[in-house]
Amino acid sequence: MKTDRFVKLLLLVIAVATSVIALRPYLAPTVVKAQDGTNPYPFYIEPGTYMLRAPDASRQVLGRVVIDMRNGNVWGFPTTSSDPYPSSPASSTPVTSHPFLLGNFAWSDVDKANQPK
Repeated sequence: MKTDRFVKLLLLVIAVATSVIALRPYLAPTVVKAQDGTNPYPFYIEPGTYMLRAPDASRQVLGRVVIDMRNGNVWGFPTTSSDPYPSSPASSTPVTSHPFLLGNFAWSDVDKANQPK
């Protein structure tokens, strides 16, 4: 008899715990936040590596293309190899790649192009 009461009590505890888990989203829903466009790093990183050429022809190097979606600036980050990140086999410390400006997309002209004439 004592075992039967213990089993029933254990089943009751399991049922209550399962009900709490199932009802939690309805009793205390999680807060949902919409995207507000304040991404701290609004950059698009083009996949792959490309031959980067400075507009003034001062440099030509392999690297990654990154677009700043806030203002349309196109930056080149040299990697000096086909690796997707800057590396140097001669150095045991991490390498830092400093960008140089490749060009600019005029985001403001997109709205002007859609205006009726």
